[in-house]
Amino acid sequence: MVLDLSSLRRAVGSLELSTRVALEAADDPNLSEAQLITIRAGVIQHFEFTYELCWKFMKRWLKEVAGRNDVDGIARRELFRIAAQEKLIDDPVCWFDMHTARNRSTHVYNEAIASEVLSFALVFAPEASSLLTRLEQRND
Repeated sequence: MVLDLSSLRRAVGSLELSTRVALEAADDPNLSEAQLITIRAGVIQHFEFTYELCWKFMKRWLKEVAGRNDVDGIARRELFRIAAQEKLIDDPVCWFDMHTARNRSTHVYNEAIASEVLSFALVFAPEASSLLTRLEQRND
């Protein structure tokens, strides 16, 4: 079965764009604190949405393309381990960290947590892009 990856493509593209904007904004002395907070919030939102799509597409690909019926009802950490075994991702531990950051993103009103989640989002963008590339290559 071929998966329609268009929503994941859009999400990864939006995350990559928002992280580029955030990195550029960090060096712009003309931006106000409110503008920086708004940019950071946008990156975090893109991170949350893209992370959710990534793990769901991992699961769907493993089940529908790779024929792994053992992915129903498993914990996220086990899903990431299986995805690494199937060469969809390189490092499941990185994805464990992203899962923790995603859970912490609900506390973005806390400045320290918001900054931490932003850092994870910047690391996550290339991981999400790599997953998308691998899914596209093996989506038949």
